[in-house]
Amino acid sequence: MISVVIPAYNESGGIGSTVSAVRQTLIDARIEKFEIIVVNDGSTDGTADEASAAGATVLSHPHNLGYGHSLKRGILAARHATIAITDADMTYPVDQIPALLNEFRKGFDMIVGQRTGEYYRESVVKAPLRRVLKFLVEYAAGRRVPDVNSGFRIFDRDTAASHFNHVCDTFSFTTSLTLAYMMNGRFVGYIPIAYHHRAGRSKVRLLRDSLRTLQYIVEAVIYFNPLKAFLLLAMILVAGALLSFLMGTIFSLNALYYLGVGNIMLAVLTTCLGFLAVLLKQIMLQIPSRNGSDQAPAIAPDDKAT
Repeated sequence: MISVVIPAYNESGGIGSTVSAVRQTLIDARIEKFEIIVVNDGSTDGTADEASAAGATVLSHPHNLGYGHSLKRGILAARHATIAITDADMTYPVDQIPALLNEFRKGFDMIVGQRTGEYYRESVVKAPLRRVLKFLVEYAAGRRVPDVNSGFRIFDRDTAASHFNHVCDTFSFTTSLTLAYMMNGRFVGYIPIAYHHRAGRSKVRLLRDSLRTLQYIVEAVIYFNPLKAFLLLAMILVAGALLSFLMGTIFSLNALYYLGVGNIMLAVLTTCLGFLAVLLKQIMLQIPSRNGSDQAPAIAPDDKAT
């Protein structure tokens, strides 16, 4: 049993083909009990009608609320416990859903399609941003992350929903979900997939969405492991101090020595703030258990019918 959730915003011309391809893939894989949910996120074209005609269950928003919000709604509305997500633009090879599902059943908490191929090659503009985001995610998670924000993955509905309070509602949903899993010690695996040419026009705004992703990465690190965030800042300050000392020696400027000493003092203070943040988090984690308010989101029961 599996529920496939597809967020869609003005994807007329591609959503029907996506739904049909997903349906045929699941039928060919002899998965008898499945559903395809398309979350129509305020589209102004024929996205909803096209998805419905292709056999999907359509949930519609009166206006656009964001990629992550759409996924959350579709996941919570799903009848089955196993969730697959993909995009509506035909970029992901949905015929690989059975392969991801087989890997997921080996005991992983989430399996992610790692994008490869010519349509995923890094451009001059995207390369620096991707590398910065990849470094921060890997630093935060403490492990290698082959694909930071792939939108093609399979996971358990209840497990994902338990992290929704700390997962963003926008384009960074997949990145923040990956961080939530990894920083809570969950098993995340990757399978290489061929990334295809996009059907239609991209809704991603590179600079804006990259900055938002950066914001949510920092927020996730501060929430799940605050000491790491403060230590990274402290290391930057120490590096600045060493550079100041070096330049002060070369140019014989006392001001640069003072700047270096100031950076060292700030690094020590930042590290202390990191330990204080860890203590504060431990205190806050005790509060829900005392009040009995640590509750998971309401989840729809797994339907036994096809």
